[in-house]
Amino acid sequence: MDQFVRDTQQLLSIRLNDSQINAFQIYELELVRWNEKFNLTAIREIDQIRYKHFLDSLTCVMAWGETRPKSLIDVGTGAGFPGIPLKILYPNLQLTLVESVGKKSKFCQHIADLLNLQNVNIIQDRVEVIGQDPKYREKFDWAVARAVANLTVLSEFLVPLIKLGGGAIAQKGESGPAEAQKANRAIHILGGSLRQLLPVTIPGVAEERYLVIIKKIARTPNTYPRRVGIPAKHPL
Repeated sequence: MDQFVRDTQQLLSIRLNDSQINAFQIYELELVRWNEKFNLTAIREIDQIRYKHFLDSLTCVMAWGETRPKSLIDVGTGAGFPGIPLKILYPNLQLTLVESVGKKSKFCQHIADLLNLQNVNIIQDRVEVIGQDPKYREKFDWAVARAVANLTVLSEFLVPLIKLGGGAIAQKGESGPAEAQKANRAIHILGGSLRQLLPVTIPGVAEERYLVIIKKIARTPNTYPRRVGIPAKHPL
């Protein structure tokens, strides 16, 4: 854990305090324990959890700089990534996690309860439904997603959820630049603008990583997101 703490500080200029370090240690042990029964994630070794889940999640701060969000929605969060690590980092963050798979949403609730994380709302539903719900539509400063869908489809999930002037982060691998180019038209239709493609290097991780950053510059037309399953079958 000491090396992870040092690497976090070096990469992101973030110094984790004792309480945050303890939270990450509890989180990783619970993830390993639940993984034995429920197969939440393919990454099972502690070292890989720290770098490929925790540190990878925390790289979202590179998109924010000094202006951290007050509210964040994490779409297709799985076992809580990147949302819960960001909540551990920023305890005052109002966090909403969207996960349609029951065992994963239960794990997220378990971690939130165990770590006594306040203002965490976990929704077990499809994002197409959430995006048309007035309670959530265009209500968030930022929307984030990791390993959910290609960017053309993902944009239809994320952009309707963010406020005018807010932003979305899609965490992508080596396909990030090509996906960003292909998704430009869809992003524009949805009221967004592709602002930045930020390369990310994580210590000990060979794979290329990118943060695709979208800003919301216009209201999303009421048509979007379309019904469940349609965005994936018929991308914009």
